[in-house]
Amino acid sequence: MTSHNLDQPWGDQQLFIRLQQRFEQHVLRHPHLTWHEVLCQLQAQPEKIQSLHWMEQTGGEPDLIQFEQNSDEYYFVDCAEESPKGRRSLCYDAEALAARKQNPPQDSAVHLAQKMGTTLLTEQQYHQLQQLGNFDQKTSSWVKTPEAIRALGGALFCDRRYGQVFTYHNGAESYYAARGFRVGLEL
Repeated sequence: MTSHNLDQPWGDQQLFIRLQQRFEQHVLRHPHLTWHEVLCQLQAQPEKIQSLHWMEQTGGEPDLIQFEQNSDEYYFVDCAEESPKGRRSLCYDAEALAARKQNPPQDSAVHLAQKMGTTLLTEQQYHQLQQLGNFDQKTSSWVKTPEAIRALGGALFCDRRYGQVFTYHNGAESYYAARGFRVGLEL
């Protein structure tokens, strides 16, 4: 992965302090890990630190989550209550952006996620995240869309309303001020 060229308002130590505080506040998201283990893994992977800077700076409030119970795979996931403020008003992908003739957004969710070394959450991961809290009660988030749906011009997004998690579809070229995207970064 190439350098992200981020204008970082604070250094790695400040990022680690924020991540550690969040990690310790939400131990149920990662009950079998210690912060020391996480920090050692992060320090060995500087490209992931850059991705975490981006996730934090765009309002994602990343924290560590284990999607599968008996797995050694952990992901830093956007755990902000609402879709990250710095990643809204974007269409789904580059193809949708190119197809948008009038009033195109500045970028696409898939492109930004890839550029920053992360991936959009899948629908299943989004639903698992929602088991850990109440997210996107006023906003919505694009999720990784199956190729068959995308080939027909559609894309999926999710939110939580009325105590229930919903999956919807929209044209991939659409974008709204209240729709952003959440990403995962494997540790």
